[in-house]
Amino acid sequence: MMYLYIAIALLVGLLLGICAALHRGRFLDHFCTVFSILGVCVPSYVFLIFLQYNFAYQIPLLPYFFDSTNFLRSSVIPVVSMSLFTMSTIARFTRNEMVEVIDSDYVRLAESKGLYGGRLVRRHVLRNALIPIVTVLAPLVVDLLTGALVVEKIYGINGIGKLMVDAIAGEGVDYNYVLALGILYSSLYIGIMLVVDILYGALDPRIRVSAKGGANE
Repeated sequence: MMYLYIAIALLVGLLLGICAALHRGRFLDHFCTVFSILGVCVPSYVFLIFLQYNFAYQIPLLPYFFDSTNFLRSSVIPVVSMSLFTMSTIARFTRNEMVEVIDSDYVRLAESKGLYGGRLVRRHVLRNALIPIVTVLAPLVVDLLTGALVVEKIYGINGIGKLMVDAIAGEGVDYNYVLALGILYSSLYIGIMLVVDILYGALDPRIRVSAKGGANE
C-alpha cells in the first residue's frame, strides 16, 4: 500500500501544481494554495479520524476499519489521509517552480518563436521545474513511511507500520522486530535516494555530462 500512497500523492500533487501555475491569480490557483496550506498543517492521523467520522460513521460509504476482503473501498480513507501532506507539498513546490520557470527568459524566447500550449509546458516548463521537486521527493517519502506508523495502527491495517508500533508498545519490546524493521526502513530510504539520483540524470543531461567529466579527470 505504500507504493499506492506515493503514486497518488505524486500524480495528484503534480496535477494540482501545474493547474495552479497555469491559472496563476485565478480561482483554481487560490483553491490549490488553500488546499496545500491545509494539507501541510493538518496531520495525517487527524485527517484520518475526520474521514472516518464523516464518511464511515455519519455517512456509511466506506468501512470504518480496514477490511482485507474489500481492499479497494478500505484503502480510500488511509490512502487519502496519508497522501495529503505529500500531495500538498508537491503541489506547492510544483506551482512555485513552474511560475518561476514560466517567467524565465528562455520560456519567453520559446513563446516568441511560436511555441505555446502543451508542447511549451512539457518541453521547457515542466522538465526544468521537476528538478527541485525531485530533491524534496525523498524526504517526503520518508515522511510517508513514518506517518504510516500511526495511520496503520488507527485504521487497523496489518502493515509494517502497525507491526513496528505493536513491537514497541507491546508487553515487552520485541527488539528483533524493531531492528529488522529499522533496517528495512533504512534500505527503503537508501533505495529512494538512489532513484532520486537516477532521476537527476534523466531530467537534466548536464548532470550526466558533468559526472562523466569529473570521472575522466
